[in-house]
Amino acid sequence: MKTLNRKEPFLLLVGDIVSFYAGLWLMLVLRYGQLPHKEFFNLHVLPFSILFIIWISVFFIAGLYEKHTLLLKGKIGSVILKAQITNSVLAVLFFYFIPLFGIAPKTNLFMSLITSFAFVMFWRIKLFPMFEVRIKERAMILGVGGELQEIEREVNNNSRYDLQIVFSDNLDSSDSDKVKDEILQKIYTNDVSLVVIDFKNDKVEPILSSLYKLIFSDVKFVDIHAMYEDIFDRIPLSMVRYSWFLEHISGSTQRGYDFLKRVMDILVSMILGIISLMIYPFVYIAIKLEDGGPIFFTQERIGQHNSLITLKKFRSLKVHNDPEGLAKNPTVTKVGAFIRKSRIDELPQLWSVLLGDLSLIGPRPEVPALVRVYEKEIPYYNVRHLIKPGLSGWAQLYGEHAHKESDVLKTKNKLSYDLYYIKNRSILLDCKVLLRTIMTVLSREGV
Repeated sequence: MKTLNRKEPFLLLVGDIVSFYAGLWLMLVLRYGQLPHKEFFNLHVLPFSILFIIWISVFFIAGLYEKHTLLLKGKIGSVILKAQITNSVLAVLFFYFIPLFGIAPKTNLFMSLITSFAFVMFWRIKLFPMFEVRIKERAMILGVGGELQEIEREVNNNSRYDLQIVFSDNLDSSDSDKVKDEILQKIYTNDVSLVVIDFKNDKVEPILSSLYKLIFSDVKFVDIHAMYEDIFDRIPLSMVRYSWFLEHISGSTQRGYDFLKRVMDILVSMILGIISLMIYPFVYIAIKLEDGGPIFFTQERIGQHNSLITLKKFRSLKVHNDPEGLAKNPTVTKVGAFIRKSRIDELPQLWSVLLGDLSLIGPRPEVPALVRVYEKEIPYYNVRHLIKPGLSGWAQLYGEHAHKESDVLKTKNKLSYDLYYIKNRSILLDCKVLLRTIMTVLSREGV
């Protein structure tokens, strides 16, 4: 599918690498007032190359090679600035604490940070848009539901896409026989070369015989479900039926993936769990000084295969005794506000990951009381319990969230991201979520 140019992330990566080395070269020119000779430049290449790999990793964690970031042109400057601030800290640690790569004077390092940032900004904001000039493929959409308009708005309002939706037919409000008679004329009149269609919808069936004639032309067909997933990285409930789950979810056990994921869970949770023990005394003292209550908050959640699991968190609310584990009028303590914002309250759950009740990455476990509500109100809600819940997940990074009390609309949105994760889960996707979560915690953004 050619919805978004797949080469753009690679092109951005190459441009960033060139920008870093150009910044290094310019730094040497400015620092020493002459063009650097080959031997002197090579002296700096090795240590800075290692540093550039780290910087590229930070850019990846910051999402600078994702299609979502590619589309948010207005925010690209602030995203790069935040990433480069992080890179500055890492650069100082790298050069000052690894003497092997220390290059005196350290002025070179700070000047390189400035010149590299300037080159990256110039590349991203000024040069890269010049590569976007291309002929757009003319497309039409056939199907039902609000997703048609959602795709049309997204594609036509963003120059990054290789498509232009020239018209759409919502078969919910159209006469199928009339559409059947007019469809070919519309395609030829509008010079359409791509038809986005909901093959699984009953209302589309009557017009397929007319579309069949187009297989002898240059017109291509794309399933609307695949395009929506490709654009929005989620799977809305309105577009799935039982057949979708039988096709994509049933029997989706991946033994190799499950083994590697468990190994990653054990190693990461053990390392972070041991390191986090240093924080426990400070949290204990802070909580006790504020209200003298218990340090931990224990709550039952729904785990894999609808099993009950017990999780512990550092207590961030005033003590309550609600049997369902949900405070009616929750009050966050002063200490609780800090440990929530810094995610310190989640640290005890690392031991649940080590024990196997949780995974590092997966759908967030919900309390039984809310699960009972959502199972009645939201179709297919129980599917998210097919896999082990996680400390963080795809929905936590991109979806809307319902906190404390029932919120069906936000939970439907969150479930659409959970379904995407369940369908596409892999070690690479898990690493992506893990790295983005770390960046979110370090930047203290809300999840």
